[in-house]
Amino acid sequence: MKFAALELDGQYRQALVHDDRLHPLPAGTDLYDVLAAKPSEQEVLTRCAAPVVLDEQTLLPPIKASSIRDFMIFEQHVEGSFQGIREPAVVPEWYDIPTFYFTNPYSLIGPRQPVPLPPGCNLFDFELEVAAIIGTEGRNLPVEEAVNHIAGYSIFNDWSARDIQIHEMRIGLGPAKGKDTASTLGPYLVTPDELEPYRQGDRFDLALSVSINGTAIGKDSLANAAWSFPEMIAYASRGTVVRPGDILGSGTCGSGCLVELWGRNGGERVPPPLTIGDTVTIEVQGLGTLENTVIPGDPIHPVPKARRRP
Repeated sequence: MKFAALELDGQYRQALVHDDRLHPLPAGTDLYDVLAAKPSEQEVLTRCAAPVVLDEQTLLPPIKASSIRDFMIFEQHVEGSFQGIREPAVVPEWYDIPTFYFTNPYSLIGPRQPVPLPPGCNLFDFELEVAAIIGTEGRNLPVEEAVNHIAGYSIFNDWSARDIQIHEMRIGLGPAKGKDTASTLGPYLVTPDELEPYRQGDRFDLALSVSINGTAIGKDSLANAAWSFPEMIAYASRGTVVRPGDILGSGTCGSGCLVELWGRNGGERVPPPLTIGDTVTIEVQGLGTLENTVIPGDPIHPVPKARRRP
């Protein structure tokens, strides 16, 4: 099944996607409770309100996030992004653990909503990712159990202010404001059974591609990830809890962002950073399409420098 979200009568409503229509779930319905009961699509349809035409709606992120962990599990992306910056580009520690950082769950935008340029950013970038969405709570999950806690999958775009990110990460913490302005999630939450035709062992062989203003930029397969989503969830839940609505992003796939291509071009910024009016289109087999256009963002306001120790 596929679920989307829209604004209906002034409220955020999730809806089943069926026959190019959105069938809204009853107001107040907990989608995770619905999915936990493992109903058929027909059973869900019988509970839904009158349908609306999908193409006529502005879709919102398909869930409201509880938290967002964003990983970095594509070796090609790591190698290219750090080429010429450190040696080796892929440090030995990367192979030990599927590391991640936490980002802003309140910055999610929908699959066709405009993305604002972060204040003070001159090197704006996209990131082509896939996300798993947690549907049932679990703690300290082994890999073989973690898969049962996935409600579904979605496309994720972790928009990045690279100049701000580079500056703040020199301090030894972060990223923070370099990743804070917006992340795109959508267009759907796709339940795991829908992706079974693409299964390749413990992961899915989904074709991933991205273009800017209609010009192809990069492509990869989700099967090339160094860790599976159950393995990522097992690590994320080690000694703590994952809860319904938690998002786990895969991190950027190979050739799925500009900074990786810049690294492979010896630091030359080709293609150039995103600018106002650029439209980034991301397609993932079985999950759909995102298409976001960059618009002006908020002006930058000053923050004083540190008070130095006397």
